[in-house]
Amino acid sequence: MEPAASALTGQITDPRTLGIDYPRIAEPAGLFPRRAMFAAPLDPAEAAKVPLVKGPNIKTLPRFEALPQRAVLPILIKAGDDVSTDEIMPAGAEVLPYRSNIEKISEFVFRPIDTGYAKRAANARESGHAILGGANYGQGSSREHAAIAPWFLGVRAVLAKSYARIHKQNLINYGIVPFELANPAEYDQLSIGDCIVIEGWLDAVERSGSVEVELQPGQGEPRPLALKVSLSKHDREILLAGGAINLWRTAVKLAAAHQAA
Repeated sequence: MEPAASALTGQITDPRTLGIDYPRIAEPAGLFPRRAMFAAPLDPAEAAKVPLVKGPNIKTLPRFEALPQRAVLPILIKAGDDVSTDEIMPAGAEVLPYRSNIEKISEFVFRPIDTGYAKRAANARESGHAILGGANYGQGSSREHAAIAPWFLGVRAVLAKSYARIHKQNLINYGIVPFELANPAEYDQLSIGDCIVIEGWLDAVERSGSVEVELQPGQGEPRPLALKVSLSKHDREILLAGGAINLWRTAVKLAAAHQAA
C-alpha cells in the first residue's frame, strides 16, 4: 500500500492518511507450532555415524602448514598500486559457483592482471613463492578467498609497499607473511623471477620489525634486501601456528586435554 500511496502523491506517504479504506489484518493471539514438523536430534554416538554428503563443489579446507625456518621464494607476479581483492580473486558468475572449492577457485587468481599466473603458481606450489605488490595492496572487499586461494597456490609471503588493513589481516589469518619493503623505491628494482631467500623466518616473525633477506635477482649478483613486518602479539601467534585455523585447533585440543584432566 505504501509504495502505491507514495507513487500517487509523489512523496513518501502513509496510506492511512489518505482517508481511504484499507485492509486490516488481525494478528494471531499466539503461535501454534506443529510439533510433528520437529524431529529430536540423534544420540551423539549415532549422529557420528551419519555420513556428511557434499555437493561436487563443497570441498574441505586444505590443511595449513606452519612456516618453515628457511624459505627460497621466487616472485611469480608483480602487481601495481591499489590492487583490489577482486583483481586478486575475481568474483562474478564464472567464479562464485566454486567459492567452496578452493582448488578450483585458485585457477582464477590474478586473472584480471596476469592470465598466466595461476598456472605458473600451480607448477611451483610445493616449493612456495612470493607476490610483489605496490601501495595499498588488497584494497576493496574483505573476502577471505583473496588470501585462501593464493595460499593454496603456494604463496607464503607478500612483499608490498603497503597494505589495505583488512586484507593484511586475512593474509596473516591464513599463514601468509605480509612483508613491507623498507625502501618502497626497491619495488622498481624487483622483477618476476627474482628469488627471496629468508633465513630465520620464524625468528623474524617472532620479534617483528626489520628483516634483512637475500635477494637473488634473475640477472646479477645476490644482494641484501631490507624488509619490515609489523605484527601484533596475536598476529605473531597466528603466523607461527601456520594460520588462525591451526591456532584454533591447538586451543581446542588444549582445552579438551585440560577438561579431561
